[in-house]
Amino acid sequence: MQILQLKQAIALSLAGFAIAHPGAHEASSFTDVSKRAFLHNAHRSLSQCAGQLEKRGVHERAASRRAALFEKYKKRSLGLRDTEKVVNTSHHSSLHVTPNTSELELFSKDPVCILAPEGEVGPFWVKGELIRHDISDGEAGVPIILDGQFIDINTCQPIQDLYWDVWNCNSTGIYSGVQSSMNGNGNDASNLDKTFLRGIQKTDADGVAGFKTVFPGHYSGRATHVHVIAHVGAHVLPNNTLTGGHIPHVGQLFFDQDLISQVEATYPYNTSTVAITENADDHVVKVETEDSDSDPFFEYALLGDSIEDGILAWITLGINVTASHDSSATWAATLTSSGGVINEDSSSGVDM
Repeated sequence: MQILQLKQAIALSLAGFAIAHPGAHEASSFTDVSKRAFLHNAHRSLSQCAGQLEKRGVHERAASRRAALFEKYKKRSLGLRDTEKVVNTSHHSSLHVTPNTSELELFSKDPVCILAPEGEVGPFWVKGELIRHDISDGEAGVPIILDGQFIDINTCQPIQDLYWDVWNCNSTGIYSGVQSSMNGNGNDASNLDKTFLRGIQKTDADGVAGFKTVFPGHYSGRATHVHVIAHVGAHVLPNNTLTGGHIPHVGQLFFDQDLISQVEATYPYNTSTVAITENADDHVVKVETEDSDSDPFFEYALLGDSIEDGILAWITLGINVTASHDSSATWAATLTSSGGVINEDSSSGVDM
């Protein structure tokens, strides 16, 4: 890979596949044996955390916080998934509710998600994104509030001052911040300067951070998803971006297929002519859920009588803060004070 001609040859051989699959992702460097060992040990560690988290009131505060979020953003009546639909989803969620479940009970039944030791960063991570809560930037689509809580699997402690970095495509499958033939109009250099549906938030004392954003659309070859990078030990620059620290986790988060179907039936999601790849057929979903301890799916509740009124989605993430995946977190571009700049050395490929 250090030989330019070899790199160019590989890029050409993959060009057709990449254009057809604008979310092409490189394979994880972790072996199956390594991942199984990690998940087993993580599950054992987290099983010992429940009592400590309950004793410190973390669960109670999480329930109250999410109930308050719901009250802040809901428009009419509470719409919930029914038990039958939850049971028949393809992921391994342990949350079972009925339409009569109270808000407090809903938000306190919060499973800890053990993510694979190293997920896939994808080809479109942008470094230098702004630290902000509202990342919607006026994008059309179904509004969604994301609420994430991070727990250290080694100490059972909430991870304070972790920076949660998220990004996803818009309602018609386009990512901001990059210029690529795999992402809409590859000749549109102005997209490098756009920041929609990208941002970073710092966790509080309970390991919590959140975003106001727009439910992602879909593109060829990938199920609907949100990208995640966790930064630990970083600090904020005067321009409100991050520097330093390390990356203990890279991954992707997903939504139930029935929820996706409801969203995709609305405008402008329904203007896309690209075939939808369902969760059951997505290679990243398969990798991140092949062990029963890994459940990278958001829990959610509707914020009104219709899907257009919005969604509150939440997840608790168990991660190993001592791990470092900096080398696998390749970036496509960097957002600078002068706009976006393509990373010419990106192995994930602006044109691969």
